[in-house]
Amino acid sequence: MALGRILAVGALVVALAGCGVGQSRLNPLNWFGSSSSEAIAEAQAQPRLPIVDQVVSLDVAATPGGAIISTVGLPPTQGFWEADLVRLPSDDPTVMLFEFRILPPLTPRPAGPQPSREVLGGAVVTNQDLAGIRTIAVQGQRNRRSVRR
Repeated sequence: MALGRILAVGALVVALAGCGVGQSRLNPLNWFGSSSSEAIAEAQAQPRLPIVDQVVSLDVAATPGGAIISTVGLPPTQGFWEADLVRLPSDDPTVMLFEFRILPPLTPRPAGPQPSREVLGGAVVTNQDLAGIRTIAVQGQRNRRSVRR
């Protein structure tokens, strides 16, 4: 009985050591890489649901139940609010596509420097949502950022 426990613990230690190796696919911290940007034709937004001008950054953090998608958008002026990532249908079943939507300011605002215009948005997806997904993409009016796993 003691030999069985020792072998089980040894196998567990070897398996967990594989998770710590640099770019191992077994390590949940390596499931999503860094984001990349690509230009797109202007997206068509509904008048009451504007799309952010540019997606500046995209980060996907693995959690025990799925993943947290965090993104930064850059609208044309200050004062944009109510950021929301809305999932869109995708022609490719391995791609999870989101559109970064925001509401405009209630009164006209100045453009201001980039850091003062940045808007944060995010979404939580479950492991069931991620089944079969290889790429997560968030698109704005002028670009799309994506991460691959």
